[in-house]
Amino acid sequence: MNLLNNQHIQLRALEPEDLAFLKAIENNQIYWQYSDTIQPFSDYILNEYIKVAGQSIVEAGQLRLLIADKTNKLKIGFVDLYDYNPRHARAGVAIIIHPDYQQRGYASQAINLICNYAFYELNLHQIYAGILSDNKASIKLFENAGFTCFGTKKDWVKINNQLKDELFYQKFHHEKQK
Repeated sequence: MNLLNNQHIQLRALEPEDLAFLKAIENNQIYWQYSDTIQPFSDYILNEYIKVAGQSIVEAGQLRLLIADKTNKLKIGFVDLYDYNPRHARAGVAIIIHPDYQQRGYASQAINLICNYAFYELNLHQIYAGILSDNKASIKLFENAGFTCFGTKKDWVKINNQLKDELFYQKFHHEKQK
């Protein structure tokens, strides 16, 4: 059983031909509020990133996978495991779907696949996510995937000179997929 595929999508390693798609996502300022990005990335920097993105999660401490539609080979978005900590058996998870492909079920499929991979291949005990309190779509996505909100980080993220709360979500291995 391949934990990174289902009938409709595949989570796969980045390839050199993914540069344009990676650049379109990473250099879109709308998404910067969800990361620590403060300036655009050059083609050179992104090419170098693609070269090392194939490192194991053990070496890199993170894993970025491209979400691809298996039927038409469309590049849909990315799902990341970050802050990988094998000692404490946990990692963070983040996902981004290109606006043209949102609201089609790709995100929920990708979250379920990456959770199964993290729990059954990496033997993690828990996965966590930080979600802005006003990001209703992400809250719904993660709650539908079995994540539970365990707290609020007050005034945690500054966007356009406004401080926003970040919700702390966790999912544990023993919890069933929805």
